[in-house]
Amino acid sequence: MENIVSAFWNGNKIILKSFLIGVLVLLLLIPTFFIQGLVTERKQRQVDAVTEISSRWAPAQTVTGPVIGIPYTEMVTGDKDAHEVKRWAYFLPAKLSIRSRLMPETRYRGIYQAIVYTTELQIQGSYDSIGYSELGIPREKLLWNEAAIFFDISDVQGLKEDMIVHLQNGSAADIEMVPAKFATDQFKSALSASLPQSLLASNSAIAFSSTVSLKGTGSLLFVPVGRETKVEAASTWATPSFTGSVLPDIRSVRDSGFIADWKVLALNRKFPQQWKQGSYDLDASAFGVSLIVPVDAYQQTTRSVKYAILLIGLTFTAFFLIEWIYSRPIHSLQYLLVGFALCLFYTLLLSLAEYTGFNTAYGVAAVATIGLIGWYVGSMLRSSRISLFVVLLLAVQYGFVFTLIQLQDYALLMGSIGLFITLALVMYFSRKIKWNGQEYRE
Repeated sequence: MENIVSAFWNGNKIILKSFLIGVLVLLLLIPTFFIQGLVTERKQRQVDAVTEISSRWAPAQTVTGPVIGIPYTEMVTGDKDAHEVKRWAYFLPAKLSIRSRLMPETRYRGIYQAIVYTTELQIQGSYDSIGYSELGIPREKLLWNEAAIFFDISDVQGLKEDMIVHLQNGSAADIEMVPAKFATDQFKSALSASLPQSLLASNSAIAFSSTVSLKGTGSLLFVPVGRETKVEAASTWATPSFTGSVLPDIRSVRDSGFIADWKVLALNRKFPQQWKQGSYDLDASAFGVSLIVPVDAYQQTTRSVKYAILLIGLTFTAFFLIEWIYSRPIHSLQYLLVGFALCLFYTLLLSLAEYTGFNTAYGVAAVATIGLIGWYVGSMLRSSRISLFVVLLLAVQYGFVFTLIQLQDYALLMGSIGLFITLALVMYFSRKIKWNGQEYRE
């Protein structure tokens, strides 16, 4: 019986060893799965830290307004009788111009950072007239004495000073905006104020202007409530992301900062110039800029972990070829120890990247891992030449993966070419293996 087992092993040991190595590769995917979970957990901690900072500073801001609202009465017929109800009609400005300069600042919560900003918005524009007739509302049904002006800021915690709107159409008025003075279906908690009847009596053009000192976190968006809306934004932040429904017509991004200009017409948005009764999702048409961190270490670490099976598989394949071509037996436990070293690379990468940034952390972790495995192989096989070969192989592998991570748009192309070349090399060197069970000897 022992002779049968020995004969079976000698005749099929290459296949059996290959199968065992494959099982080890699959087993090593278990720790990489837990490492992926660790990256996700640390990323969530960063999100929680940013949320905490923004809750105390101010969150991302969306600016909407000014919008004039005038209530009106309408007769509604019920099952038994008719009764009068009050509803709101909303009127948007003909022209709206906003100028903003964002002053960014980095705030920290432990090792995590959030990008906050302060800005001063210079807002001006005009109403040509109040187009109530276009809504089919008789003038006598409008409650002019209850007219209001709304200005919505997503979180008033970000206001640094009182907001005053200057109105003029022959007579002038300075109106102080307060939160939720008027609550409607469209503007439930917006800044609002009563609109003087003297400004509405002639139904002529109304000019408005205001300066808003505001702070927020991450992004600043604008809703194009004007028939023609122009926005200019500038900052010293060098890595902006222009977001929302409209991209800037003109933009310039340099190391010293960015400048961006938008021009949005009423035709480009998803709500009308005036409406009555219901409400619209005005934020769906918002646009603006986000101040982003250019390199997300967690995202890049996640992408690195996805290549773990490639690194482990190629390294074990190289060990397999060395074992059978040069008759240097390698124990399964030694494969496993090398695999653990390859897995620990990712925990080292993650922990260092939180302090030094991804690129530096990747280099340090790769050098440490390559050095450890190179030393171990040299001691295990008693061959400096094979140890040097493994070091060069690992250096190429880690360099190749780093290149794939940096070249996001070309990662698939470069990866496919790299794998094809790798397969060709494996096929070339595997020619030296005697697959009938006899080792190849030089």
